[in-house]
Amino acid sequence: MSSLSGTSSAYPVNSNEHWALYNARQSERDVRATCRRAMELAGPGAGRTAVDLGCGAGRETRALLESGWRVTAFDGDPTMLSAVDQPHPALTARRLSFEQITELPDTDLIHAAYALPWQDRPHFDRLWTMIRSALRPGGWIAVDLFGVRDSWAGAPGMTFLTETEAKSLADGLTVEHWHEEDELGAASSGPKHWHVFQLIARRPT
Repeated sequence: MSSLSGTSSAYPVNSNEHWALYNARQSERDVRATCRRAMELAGPGAGRTAVDLGCGAGRETRALLESGWRVTAFDGDPTMLSAVDQPHPALTARRLSFEQITELPDTDLIHAAYALPWQDRPHFDRLWTMIRSALRPGGWIAVDLFGVRDSWAGAPGMTFLTETEAKSLADGLTVEHWHEEDELGAASSGPKHWHVFQLIARRPT
């Protein structure tokens, strides 16, 4: 696992320059585990629609497109989707920060890899409400969330959740996968303690 910056004793840097550098390093890495598992559970896209929130360079967007999904990808950085050949007939790109998003298209899969925590709690809650509203019956949510024991916990402008808070986000949904990581790992600047919840849930049909 890797992220932009930070160690067990330092908050991460959150700036356009750092995100551009981060995205430049992402184009050929493996598809993140939560996205890969969600794609396995949901099956081939076959023309169904997906939303990739905080798509970054677009490694997961590319995987979704290759699996037949029609994807709307959101990110606020100019280097978004640098790993995806464009134009692509099944791709809609929206260069918007999370705070600028006012609505999401109705969709069958919503994915956000390590992206949702990069906003304060009021904006996080506002976007989560939109996520729940946009999900079609039978649709899937696949997200990575930061827990309160993460070494970045307390960083300004970010959201860190307890296990109870994270699980409550799926109230009314069927949880198909839940995994908690709470251990030392690697960030791009060195070791840090990761506390991450992987959540994949499905809206009942």
